[in-house]
Amino acid sequence: MACSSRLSPLPVACLLKTTPGAQQVTKEYGVCENLRKLEITGVSCRDVYAKLLHRYRHILGLWQPDIGPYGGLLNVVVDGLFIIGWMYLPPHDPHVDDPMRCKPLFRIHLTERQSATVECMYGHRGPHHGHVQIVKKDEFSTKCNQTDHHRMSGGRQEEFRTWLREEWGRTLEDIFHEHMQELILMKFIYTSQYDNCLTYRRIYLPPSHPDDLVPPGLFKGTYGSHGLELIMLSFHGTRAQGTKITGDPNIPAGQQTVEVDLQRRIQLPEAESPHSFSALSRAVLEAGKQARQQDGAQGPAPPSPDPAPPTKEAARGPAEGCQETQGSTGAAQPPTKPGQPFVLPMGVSSRSQDYPRTCRVCFYGTGLIAGHGFTSPERTPGVFVLFDEDRFGFLWLGLKSFSLYSRVRVAFQSAQAPSARAFDDMLKNIQAPTS
Repeated sequence: MACSSRLSPLPVACLLKTTPGAQQVTKEYGVCENLRKLEITGVSCRDVYAKLLHRYRHILGLWQPDIGPYGGLLNVVVDGLFIIGWMYLPPHDPHVDDPMRCKPLFRIHLTERQSATVECMYGHRGPHHGHVQIVKKDEFSTKCNQTDHHRMSGGRQEEFRTWLREEWGRTLEDIFHEHMQELILMKFIYTSQYDNCLTYRRIYLPPSHPDDLVPPGLFKGTYGSHGLELIMLSFHGTRAQGTKITGDPNIPAGQQTVEVDLQRRIQLPEAESPHSFSALSRAVLEAGKQARQQDGAQGPAPPSPDPAPPTKEAARGPAEGCQETQGSTGAAQPPTKPGQPFVLPMGVSSRSQDYPRTCRVCFYGTGLIAGHGFTSPERTPGVFVLFDEDRFGFLWLGLKSFSLYSRVRVAFQSAQAPSARAFDDMLKNIQAPTS
């Protein structure tokens, strides 16, 4: 089912345009013109507002389910005379530029008895009875009361094959990498045990500022054998960070997968050089050494006359190419031409070879790696590569691996943070369960 498709309206009647509660329904929840003209037998607009829209207003917006390390992205919206929870999924690996996929997990509507009914949409046997409970501020839970509707006649094998086609777009026989097969089977066993009985924590889209290098937001990224995952790119002064919205057994959802130092540019070596990776490694390790010195016992370096982070204009202008900062003085090499050629150094692997062949600017950064079960986590040096406003990459130096990220192009409703502090508190809240 497409994300934008509407579920069939309940056969009940009122002219939203003429009843006393219509103005509230239209003003607060954006009921569109065709629905205002819709006749529904037996239920007034006042009931729609009081018993459905107003009652469940606190669950509208973006949410992250608590599914162990895997996380997820749920958008609860008003869709006609329904409230629907859409689960958004990344495209099939490794097609990072493809659009997001989504499926409904639950819906709420008024019955002819004028009471709100919650229906679970999980599985392949149609809507069935469910329950929604608002646990506390910025947290709610769902429960399916008829989990037998999730079962398939062919048993667990058929359920796994169906899940695999939906999740990965392929069969297990198509996946030759044994480690990837194990990860896929592990995810199916772990996630299917919840049966759509989940707890959700509210998340916000990051606030934007005029000086941000690119617009912040959600991105789809390649993560090796784990497939595509969702991260949230946000800007914090002279640093940018990517927080996992979906995760895996190594780095769970909620963790800060990449951090970027926007004051330390990196010069890419000539792509044709057979020693390009060695040259890049030296530049990155030197930048990391300087960063540690500045942040360590010596204390921060004296501020430069203009300590502001690079802006959009800086990334587009004459310094658009990748250049390297020399030490903490801010002295830089002469800028390269806009749109510097970019080719991955020999020996660096990438799930997607369909990455841009020019970049705007590169920065020193660190990426979070860990063993299975988030054991022995550590930050490892790397390179943040900005291609354009909608795509960037991260080269994991120690892993000799490259992740490509592409912007999520969905206009999520009720998702903006009320303040910068609320956004920062949200980041801490989603990271806490796995810290």
